[in-house]
Amino acid sequence: MASGIPIEITGLTKQFGAVTAVDDLTFTVEPGKVTGFLGPNGAGKTTTLRVLLGLVRPTRGTATFGGTPYASLTRPFESVGAALEATFHPGRTARNHLRVYATAAGLPRSRVQEVLDQVGISEFADRRVAGYSLGMRQRLSLATTLLGDPGVLVLDEPINGLDPEGIKWIRGFLRSLADEGRTVLVSSHLLSEVQQSVDEVVIISKGRLVKAGTLSSLELDAEAQTIIDSPDRRALAAALDAARIPYTEGRNGLIAAEPDPAVVGHAAFVAGVEVSSLHRLKSGLEESFLALVNGEAE
Repeated sequence: MASGIPIEITGLTKQFGAVTAVDDLTFTVEPGKVTGFLGPNGAGKTTTLRVLLGLVRPTRGTATFGGTPYASLTRPFESVGAALEATFHPGRTARNHLRVYATAAGLPRSRVQEVLDQVGISEFADRRVAGYSLGMRQRLSLATTLLGDPGVLVLDEPINGLDPEGIKWIRGFLRSLADEGRTVLVSSHLLSEVQQSVDEVVIISKGRLVKAGTLSSLELDAEAQTIIDSPDRRALAAALDAARIPYTEGRNGLIAAEPDPAVVGHAAFVAGVEVSSLHRLKSGLEESFLALVNGEAE
């Protein structure tokens, strides 16, 4: 296995005519971790990955593997495994698909069976890819990236469209790759898809970095609120209105835009409204993520 090396994006900008797809983007992906590269569709994730892999030339800035551009890697297939847009000849079997790639990369044929076993599709290796489910195609795509036993994995939306069993498998598999010391970068437009498998997140929106750090740091960015309920919600709502405390109606009560339950409870007390529940509520990771990409948080 090639050793994991950092992915380094520095001041990266890519313009297509008048459109700026990536705007002065800087972040680092470290070995031994699974990093989620997140943002809504059209945020610039795929363009960034295509620049990183030498498929698109940047307008400004650099995207390297430990300081070395992909085109300058001595044996790129054995350093970096990448899966962006997986395409397969429908008439080929999975085994023959992998043999073509192994031959092109100068790798021993023994690697074909090894990666088939690694991703769990040996039983179906001699079936034509045309008959594969989406989950099996995703596994074959991952097998292709692993042929060179690379230290860096760059995967674009690998969980997209998988069933629950496939999602559970790929989460565990990505974790095992990082535990071996590899650098694993996984893109997704949904935090919920990857939050159980990533250590770090890099979030972009409209081509710009909006957050880079651990999942726990993302949770700390969540805005605290207070949930309060009463047998008489109409009176409770009037009490919050009178106290000028903004709120929305939730399933278990009114969600007040006020972090201190004492302030919310006092508003109800002053109005003589009976309170049946009162506690601090913190937004979840997904809410924090959506706030960031929608420009609602710093």
